[in-house]
Amino acid sequence: MTTADFNRLVVTESNSLKPYAISLTKNNDDANDLFQDTMVRALSNKDKYRVGTNIKAWLYTIMRNIFINNYRKSKKFVKVANEDNSDAYIYTYNHTTSNQGWNNVRMKEVRKALNTLPENFRQSFEMHYMGYKYQEISSMLNEPLGTVKSRIHFARKQLVASIER
Repeated sequence: MTTADFNRLVVTESNSLKPYAISLTKNNDDANDLFQDTMVRALSNKDKYRVGTNIKAWLYTIMRNIFINNYRKSKKFVKVANEDNSDAYIYTYNHTTSNQGWNNVRMKEVRKALNTLPENFRQSFEMHYMGYKYQEISSMLNEPLGTVKSRIHFARKQLVASIER
């Protein structure tokens, strides 16, 4: 079968696909998209069609499979639909640059506040900040676990209070 013959056969049998697409999607726009996807897939997979088989059944199967795949994809991702364009500002790209100066000022404040902490609070907090677990800090400082946790807690509270002033 030549490509022209196959294309003619697909186009003539495609008339019955539109009602089937509407019955699947329950939406005229989605049905048109499904129909178009089916036609593209069918025409691009000419080599998989076996001459003599039911072309209509082949097209229905392609459409059903596309619909099922699209349905599964839509279940993974939540569609957010808004008919009006009042949310268009969300999609605008805003060029911003980071200003390390403000971060440097804040870090100086944090270091200054950290140096005002009592030594045992500061040491426990710094170790926790560097990534040590409570149990590791407890064993390194030879302190009970509850003591280490409370020192870190109070160090945080004092740091926040002194930085917010």
